Amino acid sequence: MRDVLLLSTSTVHGSRFLEYAEDDIRSFFPGSATVLFVPFARPGGITHDGYTELVRTRFGEMGLGLAGLHESADPLAAVNEAEGVFVGGGNTFVLLKALYEAGLLEPLRRRALAGMPYMGSSAGSNLAGLTIGTTNDMPVVEPASFRALALVPFNINPHYLDPDPGSTHMGETRETRIGEFHHFNAQPVLGLREGAMLRVKGNEARVLGSRGGRLFACQADPVEVQPDSDVSFLLEGDLK
Repeated sequence: MRDVLLLSTSTVHGSRFLEYAEDDIRSFFPGSATVLFVPFARPGGITHDGYTELVRTRFGEMGLGLAGLHESADPLAAVNEAEGVFVGGGNTFVLLKALYEAGLLEPLRRRALAGMPYMGSSAGSNLAGLTIGTTNDMPVVEPASFRALALVPFNINPHYLDPDPGSTHMGETRETRIGEFHHFNAQPVLGLREGAMLRVKGNEARVLGSRGGRLFACQADPVEVQPDSDVSFLLEGDLK
C-alpha cells in the first residue's frame, strides 16, 4: 500500500523552501512524526549536516521532527524503523550511487511499497521511478545501475520546462531529450512543472499543485496533464 508524494522542486520562485507544498506535506506525514531525511544528493556547496539542518528547521515549523540518515550509527536500522522518509534534491547520480554503495536502495524500496510514507523532491522524485534515465542532472559519478526504487512503473522528469517559442537557444528542448529517451526505453515519462506534485496512494495517483505537467509515452504525442488530474491509469504499467 504505497504512500508517495513526489515534488518537482523544493522551492518555487518567489516563495520559501517547501512553502508551496506545505499543506500537502502536513497532511502527508502523520502528526508529530519524526521523518528520516536522506541528504545524499548534494555533492557540494552544502554539507549533509547543513542540508539536514535546513530541512529540520522547516519541518519543525510544520510540527514534524527530522533525523538525518547520515547521523545514524546504523543506517539500515534507521530505514527499517522510519516513520516516514524524505529524500531531498540535488544530483540524482550522486544520490543513487550513495544508496547502492550503502546497501539501502532495496530496504528503502521494501519499506515504501509496504506503506511507509515516502516523499521525494527533484532527485528524490527521480529516484521513485523505474530508472533515473530522465533526470536533468549531469552524470558526475557512475552508480552501479540506473535502476531506481520503482515505486511507480514509469519515469519522472522533475523541473519540466516547456519549449519557449521566443527563445534564441538552439539546443535541444526537454521534450526532445525525452523523445531521445523513448528511442531506447518504453516506459512513460511524467514531466512535472515547477509547483507540481504527484500523489500516489495505493493504486490511485493524482497530479497536485498549481501547474500540472506533460505525459510522454513511447511513439505517441505528448499529453497535457492539468492540475488535479487523476493519472491512476499510469500505475497499471501497460501504457506504451
